[in-house]
Amino acid sequence: MNLFLRLLLLLLTHRFRPRCEKLGPARKGFIVWPPDLDVLWHVNNGVYLSMLDVARVDWMLRSGMAGPIRRRGYYPVVAAETIRFRKSLQLFQRFDVETRVLGWDDRAFIVQHRFLRGEELVAEAIVRARFLKRKGGTVSSAELLQAIGVEEPSPPLPDWIAAWNRENAAR
Repeated sequence: MNLFLRLLLLLLTHRFRPRCEKLGPARKGFIVWPPDLDVLWHVNNGVYLSMLDVARVDWMLRSGMAGPIRRRGYYPVVAAETIRFRKSLQLFQRFDVETRVLGWDDRAFIVQHRFLRGEELVAEAIVRARFLKRKGGTVSSAELLQAIGVEEPSPPLPDWIAAWNRENAAR
């Protein structure tokens, strides 16, 4: 299904879904539609990344973060992402994307997305997300945490994710 249709449907229905914690987890259900498929009749690799966008918007809306972020003129951008595929998703299959914040550094948040068919892991993505100001400039993690009312320190990242994050931050 087209990204814009999924986003429109999300904007129309998110108020009827349960709230979630600011750092997650948040689960968003999906169905595989014909436009999601590639020539091998499974979900196209690029479509997975579009679904991550929808899952992040769902999480930000249901956690209550979207309002304070928008009021301050902040907006999120993906700085880096990596994804590992374990299984295929086929036409009309139902699945969830589970989103959670794993941690942060001074400039970015590390977000984990898990594609789940029931409790079976289909794919897992790690995203380095930053926030920018509409009038120009970047938002530090401390500024964003203050805006959304999170006071706790970052949990430690798994070693491989910490190394991946350092490498991407240096570029």
